[in-house]
Amino acid sequence: QVQLVDSGGGLVQPGGSLRLSCAASGSTFSVYTMGWYRQAPGKQRELVATITGGGYMNYAYSVKGRFTISRDNAKNTVSLQMNSLKPEDTAVYYCYANYRRAYWGQGTQVTVSS
Repeated sequence: QVQLVDSGGGLVQPGGSLRLSCAASGSTFSVYTMGWYRQAPGKQRELVATITGGGYMNYAYSVKGRFTISRDNAKNTVSLQMNSLKPEDTAVYYCYANYRRAYWGQGTQVTVSS
């Protein structure tokens, strides 16, 4: 069983940066694939980025080169550094963990607007 607490969202102007963080409970954090999904109003939840326990990263095409996912297995945390933010990045961002089943954080709102 894993519990995820995500944080770090907020309001930022286009071109700005935000860093999301997710703290995970549990003693086997390193075996989990971790990641971030997002859901904009009226749209389906979509993958943003994932990172395996071994550090293999996968990004949505729309965020490649702007977002960077990282994890610290010693601290049971995963982070998402978001640079060059665009209005279309506005969404609720959810931390995600997967090992035999999916787990979700409660979500954190990111709003990109001038």
